[in-house]
Amino acid sequence: MSAFIKRVGTTYIPVVDPEKSSIWYQEILGAIENFSNTDKAILEFADQSFFLVKAKIGEQTGFLDSYEQEHFSMTFEVDGIEQLIEFHDFLKEKGVRVGVIEDRGHPGNNFVFHDLDGNVFDVWSELSPTFKGK
Repeated sequence: MSAFIKRVGTTYIPVVDPEKSSIWYQEILGAIENFSNTDKAILEFADQSFFLVKAKIGEQTGFLDSYEQEHFSMTFEVDGIEQLIEFHDFLKEKGVRVGVIEDRGHPGNNFVFHDLDGNVFDVWSELSPTFKGK
């Protein structure tokens, strides 16, 4: 059977205040806001559309893994270890909650960071070959 799905088009992220979160995503991650109202903000960044959806306090994208450790649901890719370090330093300077850069036993290095609502995201130092080929 052929693969019907070609890409992930939209990701939904729960936030308490879409307007405040939209500003954060624009300033910190370079997102571009395409639409906003009191219930949601629609952003474009990382070659994808993100909906920041007004949610109850405490709702988050992450989950606990089998070791009871907080786990992210998404990994962003940067182009190489130098960009990973530069992005990590930038986030720290902006007061973003970031984890340490770590070697997880596979190619490249990673770190995690949290948005204003505690949603946790991963960053990996390796661009996927398919994306790099574009």
